[in-house]
Amino acid sequence: MPKAKITALGCYTPSRVLTNQDLESMVATNDRWIVERTGIRERHIAPPEIATSDMAIAAARCALAQRGIDASGIDAIIVCTVTPDMFFPATACLVQNALGARRAWGFDLVAACSGFVYGTTTAAHLVAAGTHRRVLVIGSDTMSRIIDYTDRSTCILFGDAAGAMLIESAAEEEDFTFIDFLGEIDGSGGEYLKMPAGGSRLPASHETVERRLHYVHQEGQQVFKYAVRKMYESCKELLDRNGLTSRDVGILIPHQANGRIISATAERLALPPDKVLINIDRYGNTTAATIPLATQDAIHQGRLRKGDLVMFAAVGAGYTVGASLWRWAY
Repeated sequence: MPKAKITALGCYTPSRVLTNQDLESMVATNDRWIVERTGIRERHIAPPEIATSDMAIAAARCALAQRGIDASGIDAIIVCTVTPDMFFPATACLVQNALGARRAWGFDLVAACSGFVYGTTTAAHLVAAGTHRRVLVIGSDTMSRIIDYTDRSTCILFGDAAGAMLIESAAEEEDFTFIDFLGEIDGSGGEYLKMPAGGSRLPASHETVERRLHYVHQEGQQVFKYAVRKMYESCKELLDRNGLTSRDVGILIPHQANGRIISATAERLALPPDKVLINIDRYGNTTAATIPLATQDAIHQGRLRKGDLVMFAAVGAGYTVGASLWRWAY
């Protein structure tokens, strides 16, 4: 049977940077308070004319250029996002058309901050089934469009970005491939992180707009406690069932939700700082784009090399939980 490997990576961030100092003039907050509680110093914000699909297309083109191929060789496109250009058609359709990926099918995957772990795992299984040779997975979110910039508890957290990976078939004898995935959802946590209005439960109306229900609403303490516990548990279980320990991990690339969540996870896993990628200080929480952005930084910093065991991990709204293991292929 074929295996699946990651063969290319591309990312996109908007040029505008919103710093903590900028936020000080917008809401009652300050740089020290934000850094101490989140680890974030700045985040990128898309201009009004740039939508989720535009960022996704830019990231995808970077990945294709790195691989030296055009979009005609793509069999499927998975776009992980909670901020689609519109409810329908799927953002994947817009990306497919812009790239000229004429023989690709695709869909959007909605798993919030766990989206990219779920998307790459889905792609790996499509490839391993022998039905696909090359799948493009994109995490893209313009979170600034659904953030209330009068709410200091949420507006400090999020930024905009996109990242794309190519997942391709590998020969059965190849070692630098997808290894395993662990996933979980807990719908009892759905109330703690959500955008309440805009769907069939609360369609858009004057009332929902006036009540600011089209923005992210979060109960931070509940989300924090759950994320700290489940990020560790999912990583530990995944390692245990593959006969591995933290010493085998080349690098942990976690979802960048909060610096304290990442540090607590690393400490419980007994992973030293050089084996954990943290870049939330420069990007904030970009939802489905954090893991590809962090992977790009790991490569550029020389902390992820061919043959390394890399572990992706995320906890997101829903709650959604996911962790995966790969041998890095390039």
